Amino acid sequence: MSVAPKASTPTWPIPPEGGWTADDLDQLPNLPPHTELIDGSLVFVSPQTAFHERAVDFFKWQLQSLAPAEFEVFREFTIDIDAQNRPEPDVIVFQADAWTESAQTRFPSSAVLLAVEVVSTDSVSRDRETKPLKYARAKIPHYWRVESEKGLAVVHAFELEPTTDAYTSVGIFRERMKVSAPFPMDLDLTAIKARPSGE
Repeated sequence: MSVAPKASTPTWPIPPEGGWTADDLDQLPNLPPHTELIDGSLVFVSPQTAFHERAVDFFKWQLQSLAPAEFEVFREFTIDIDAQNRPEPDVIVFQADAWTESAQTRFPSSAVLLAVEVVSTDSVSRDRETKPLKYARAKIPHYWRVESEKGLAVVHAFELEPTTDAYTSVGIFRERMKVSAPFPMDLDLTAIKARPSGE
């Protein structure tokens, strides 16, 4: 009689005392793509929706086309906030001179002008609460949170208030997003809608 092989159990990394550090993220083997470090803990990303993919693509290319020459735009790239926090915003606008080598895996948060997060089911509290606090503490001047309302994009835009080092809302945008900062843009948010008309 043959015995069915036991299903293999994933081997999860065991954190060291005090938690993982930003440097560990580049050294740990076999991490899933887009793993983040939040408060010394590894955060894994669940499979993303079509809305998430289209929204990230939209902002990456729109911002790239409109950003002044001294800035660059990347999607899904980690930034250093401190030793225990290395999040990966969905899109960042950063100072181009922070990109110093082709093998680079992160940028300092001090180089980031705008962080954009597209909210997923498993990232609601991180994107609404945890990450804005950390981005503000790191003095990232602008933060946008993109949410889906029945498949249509809504952008909650925030700007750092310099006297409090906290974000203040500069608007909630549906269908059209016209702003002068971090640089002038007029975006048609209806282009983000996922293709199926019944969504």
